[in-house]
Amino acid sequence: MTKLLLSVHVLAAILAIGPIAVAASMFPRYTRTPSQDGEALQTAKVLHRICRGYTLVGIAVPVFGVATGARLGVLTDAWLLISIVLTAAAAALLALGILPGQQRLLGSPEKSGGAARLAMVTGVFNLLWAVVVVLMIVRPGSTTGA
Repeated sequence: MTKLLLSVHVLAAILAIGPIAVAASMFPRYTRTPSQDGEALQTAKVLHRICRGYTLVGIAVPVFGVATGARLGVLTDAWLLISIVLTAAAAALLALGILPGQQRLLGSPEKSGGAARLAMVTGVFNLLWAVVVVLMIVRPGSTTGA
């Protein structure tokens, strides 16, 4: 059962968080690019839809992560607690900063300052996930030798 939970957790992270990270990173560029035919705006709308849709699927990542941690008996380990806090911070950035920022820019893409700010918030979001991935691999204090 632990291997199944871990497999679903890792697959959900790759297949849900990865597309959010890529689409959110690409989004600001398409709101800054003037386009005669509206192609850039249409691309930005698709990227926003990807972020929104995969956010719902991304909920599986912490759910299966906590279930896996419980099965492994590591829920009180510092590296996992830090990962949980960083995951919550990334989720808050996504829900309160990235998705609403994208929606605002879709309404008025001429606000280039908003695109720059959104790019920065998205960079922090991606950095948080990178740290979580490193913590999941290194697991400080682990006895597995990794």
